[in-house]
Amino acid sequence: MIRYILRRFGQSGITVLLVTLIIFIVIRQIGDPTHLMLPPEATEADRQILREQMGLDRSLIIQYGTYLRDLLMGDLGMSYRFSQPALSVVVEAFGPTLLLTTAALVFAVAIGLPLGVLSAVHREGPIDQIAKVFAVLGQAAPPFLFSLLFIRLFSIQLGWLPTGGYGHIDNLLLPMVALGWYSSAGIMRLTRSSMTEVLESEYIKLARIKGVPQRVIVYRHALKNALLPVITFIALQFGILMGGAVSVEFVFAWPGVGRLMIESISNLDYTVVQAAVTVGALVFTTINLTADILYAAIDPRIRYA
Repeated sequence: MIRYILRRFGQSGITVLLVTLIIFIVIRQIGDPTHLMLPPEATEADRQILREQMGLDRSLIIQYGTYLRDLLMGDLGMSYRFSQPALSVVVEAFGPTLLLTTAALVFAVAIGLPLGVLSAVHREGPIDQIAKVFAVLGQAAPPFLFSLLFIRLFSIQLGWLPTGGYGHIDNLLLPMVALGWYSSAGIMRLTRSSMTEVLESEYIKLARIKGVPQRVIVYRHALKNALLPVITFIALQFGILMGGAVSVEFVFAWPGVGRLMIESISNLDYTVVQAAVTVGALVFTTINLTADILYAAIDPRIRYA
């Protein structure tokens, strides 16, 4: 088990390193931040002096090496726009994003998991048909489209919930459902498929022949084995939800990392974009690593594969 964990730690470290390299190169192709940092009347010589002060006149290899060195020391640079450490800017915005992403994931699991179980147990029945419609609707459109539809219906026409904002439970409900519906549909479909396969296995049939109650068969025997692929899928959904939160935060004026990144890209604030992606990669790989360890603990065959 220890060897398996160490191997997964190494793989996670390589993943984070590759993510930082890709974003470091891509963000520098957007433009020159000195054009936004200096007034329009500034000369090219003034911009060159600022580039030298910021280290942007060096080669990408040297800049990336410096970035990695500072990253290992916990220094992600200074924000060009806010004139304060980029890490503190990102951490401040990360709280609302984590709140929204976690709430959306809880919603997705709370709806998708039991609906998938009921759908598998009552195949081709009314519950199964309702679950299929729920899954099709959830995966038929991206979260930002649901965001706009929810605002139109629940905020403008019915007046039940606010169109945006942050700080109250009412502000969280619409973005939570808009972001979590897609993942909920995926969890429901995977749970149904996995449960159906387990319920048709030989040991479940034997349990039925022995007269084991249906509730015990479903929730004590079948669900435990059916959850193995679902756990990994749910862990992956956290990263997907963080990515999807960008558009949802923008629509609902939610003060999270997604909105911060859009504004930082518009202002060519390299350091904030790099810090946001790096922190997001660390959070995502940590969650996946935890899921893999949990998966291996449930099924010992995984760590010997």
